[in-house]
Formats: sequence, C-alpha cells, structure tokens
Amino acid sequence: MTLRARAEADLDVLFRLAADLATWEERNESPPAPLTRVAFDARLALADEDQEPGNVRFVVDVDGVAVGTISLFESNALARHAEVGIALVPEARGQGIGTLAISQLVEFAFVRRNLRRLHLQAIASNAGAIRAYEKVGFVVEGRRRDHAWVRGAYEDIVLMGILRSEWSARGAEGR
Repeated sequence: MTLRARAEADLDVLFRLAADLATWEERNESPPAPLTRVAFDARLALADEDQEPGNVRFVVDVDGVAVGTISLFESNALARHAEVGIALVPEARGQGIGTLAISQLVEFAFVRRNLRRLHLQAIASNAGAIRAYEKVGFVVEGRRRDHAWVRGAYEDIVLMGILRSEWSARGAEGR
C-alpha cells in the first residue's frame, strides 16, 4: 500500500467513491444527491485550482490500483495542525488498508510537514474507522451529540486527535 499523487487513470475509481450514496453523509455535510461525472470533474478541477497552501491530497494505492483518497486539509500554519480525511472504496475496507494509509499520512504530516497536531471527525457508528484511528494513536477528544443526519437518524460525531509528541513516544513502542 502506498500514498501517491492522483493520476488520470484513477478518476473512474475516485468518481465511484465520491458518488457513493451509501457513505455520502460520512464524507459530506451537504444533503445526499446523485453526482454526475461532469459535476465531479468540475468539482475536481475547482478543488485543484483552489487548493489551500498546506493542504495535501493523496491517492491510496494497492498494487497499482487506486482504492481511495486520504488528505490533510484545514491546515493552520501558525498553530501547526491539520485535519485528516480518508475515504476507501467498499472492497478496500476492513482489510487494514485504511490503518496503513492513516499511519503513513501521520508520519508524513509530523516528519515531512512539521505539523504538531492532527485531528479528525468520525460518525460514531463507524466503529471500524474509529478502531483504525485508535490503532495509529488518535484519541477521543470529545463528541458532538446528534450532530449529523446519517441514513435517517441523528448521530454523534466523534472528535479525535493525535499530537506529534504522542506519536513520537509510540515510536519507541513500535507503531
């Protein structure tokens, strides 16, 4: 499993992932709606043009095939922190790929980007994602109760974070 830049050959998989209505609410704050390829391509072009300094997007690659995306966004250069986001196609979930991708992104953020803190949000019912984050060293910092409307019910958002000092301390124990 590697993290790499997006290539033209990845676009069909990335569109499929972006248009997945089954996980829409876990990835978007906007109401679920069908996503056309034209709208996806336009959104991607706009995102490329408007990319904020400090934000980084990778494709998650397994044996030369794109299976998802992972990113650092909402970066704050003064406070040295950023938010983490990951999305994987259904067939890549539950195999440890997400945990490896998060681990690599955390190392990249702390070692290469000199960040001191990373944070993320997860839907409370997404136990697999929360376990993956905890395996890498993220800790629950709080929750927003009934904050998200997900598939017909309100759900809590779990707020998680990791400090570079915590990640470094884990290095002695083995990541």
